Amino acid sequence: MPRQLVIGNGKFLINLDNHTYMRDLYYPYVGQLNHVGGYQCRVGIWVDGDFAWLSDPDWDFKLSYVEESLITEVTATHPHLGITLLINDGVHQREDIYLKRIKIHNSRDTVREVRVFFNQDLVINETEVGDTAAYYPANNTVFHYKKDKYFMFSGSTGPDGVYQYTTGVKRFYNAEGTWRDAEDGHLMGNAIAQGSVDSTISFRLHVPPQSDETMYYWMSVGKNLEEVKKLNSYVQDSHPGKLLDRIKIYWQRWVNKSEQDYGDLPSEVIRMYKHSLLIVRTQTDVNGAIIAANDSDIMHSNRDHYSYMWPRDGALIAYAMSMAGYQGMITPFFHFCANVLSPEGYLHHKYNPDGTVGSSWHPYIHAGQEQLPIQEDETALVIFALWKDFEKHGVLELPQSLYRTLIRRAARFMSSYIDQDLSLPKPSYDLWEERYGIFTFTTSAVYGGLIAAANFCSLFGDEERSSRYRHTAERIKAGILKHLWDEDEQRFVRGLHQEDGKWVKDLTYESSVYGIFEFGVLPADDERVVKTMEANKEKLTIKTEIGGVARYYHDYYFQRSSDIEKVPGNPWIICTLWIAEWEIECAKTVADLAKPRQTLEWVVKHAIESGILPEQLDPFDGGPVSVAPLTWSHATYVLAVVKYREKFKQLADKLKLANDK
Repeated sequence: MPRQLVIGNGKFLINLDNHTYMRDLYYPYVGQLNHVGGYQCRVGIWVDGDFAWLSDPDWDFKLSYVEESLITEVTATHPHLGITLLINDGVHQREDIYLKRIKIHNSRDTVREVRVFFNQDLVINETEVGDTAAYYPANNTVFHYKKDKYFMFSGSTGPDGVYQYTTGVKRFYNAEGTWRDAEDGHLMGNAIAQGSVDSTISFRLHVPPQSDETMYYWMSVGKNLEEVKKLNSYVQDSHPGKLLDRIKIYWQRWVNKSEQDYGDLPSEVIRMYKHSLLIVRTQTDVNGAIIAANDSDIMHSNRDHYSYMWPRDGALIAYAMSMAGYQGMITPFFHFCANVLSPEGYLHHKYNPDGTVGSSWHPYIHAGQEQLPIQEDETALVIFALWKDFEKHGVLELPQSLYRTLIRRAARFMSSYIDQDLSLPKPSYDLWEERYGIFTFTTSAVYGGLIAAANFCSLFGDEERSSRYRHTAERIKAGILKHLWDEDEQRFVRGLHQEDGKWVKDLTYESSVYGIFEFGVLPADDERVVKTMEANKEKLTIKTEIGGVARYYHDYYFQRSSDIEKVPGNPWIICTLWIAEWEIECAKTVADLAKPRQTLEWVVKHAIESGILPEQLDPFDGGPVSVAPLTWSHATYVLAVVKYREKFKQLADKLKLANDK
């Protein structure tokens, strides 16, 4: 199940499902550790003797966010209970506090007693071993703890706090958990439990006929009991409703920090652009790691997850956010990369949010030969993105602080990791992490990275290095044009792989060859690029009502159809947007922007109800496939909108100038 709603502050991230159940709780890093791990922290309503969890099928949900903010806005109506809920969730922009407001509307003509139940199903530090859940009478709360992780749960209904509580054992022998105790409207009041435990607390309100009453629930997180007690008091003293309003205002100011001209883009596209900025922010740790995705449901099929920092994803996301004007937000990313760079000057496959090396399936040996288990585009794109950031913002101090530790070391590696016969980077794994060889995307990224490094060297007066890196980049460009262009096919190929000791072209249609123009090897309107992108658009477009563009021809990942001619693969948000980026760059008139504008509208149409973008779509029903949200999807949308509005202004100004003459 995709994560319909995400809220966070850069060090504390919560994912909610379509019932507003908390399903993932990451702390103290975005993406590490997950203290809920996909289990359900249930919410239930008892009304005059009738009970329903919010996952009851009789509830009718509408999911959204408060406009231009990271405050959720969810309505849930239960006709049988005669109750409608308006639910707002938020994470404090500075403190590690999660807040929930529920406005309860009574649609009946009598006063109703309503009890609201919250179940806390935690797996602290990602294991159920050794947790403790306890009632704390000093402030009428329940808290869970293990080692240096404390979670305190509280709430209020006007002057009243927690009505009833209980703690107990879950998922051990025959114990399901204390949530079962809630279904009769009463909790047994067990004061402490240890091991594999959960807790449930309740709140009581009396709602007048045809009227509303509001309650609040909150969780404070810290390293010890004193910390969470202090945060709990802060919420009570400040009032949780006022804190939610402040959170809303903060994010509305953040996403509108500068006036932008969006040209002729429709309001729904602009809304998705701002929403994407906010979603990317939630997936970005304050210490620099930009996480690919934090939807733990992927664990059900893979026993691993996407809660890693892939340097490639991170670099392209940082590039997008920098172009959108959020330079300060992505500055820590480049320092993160400098800190984790290997002594040889390359970046590993992926990293945990704390900077340790993540899990990998790239071996150090293949077919009896030693190899580097890397994707070289990841190293190159960090330097490429850093230069784009400097070009946009002109902040000299950032690249200067990274010149010796990141730029020169990475450039030295890239310029030495070259196949001399081909004048191309040596083999590494492709950006999809599936095959080993020499790829058009990777070689284009290395070209872009070396040109960026040469520019930095020249910027700092290091002309000898600048000349050396630029010369190597031009050699790679020559190698690309010689070995990766196929004259018979009239397009750039996916790459080269070895057969019987010889390099053979891989002619598979591949969306990532867009890198040939994105990273500066050739302009987007070069005849060879045009022929390549047109061939990809024709062969990789999904020929169903859903549409969109596949990663490559006959993509097997989460494959939904064996009819490859009709469905070459599932439509990916990023790959569809790459075609739009090319069309934007090639546009010569405002009218030429109609197709990429339609693609931006297509993305909006295929977002989840709450505005979340997945990695892929089902080619037949358009439903989300794989993880959601995928940070890369949202960032690519941001970049496409930025490119669109800049190109629109350029072409509109050109037209106005011509008319004035």
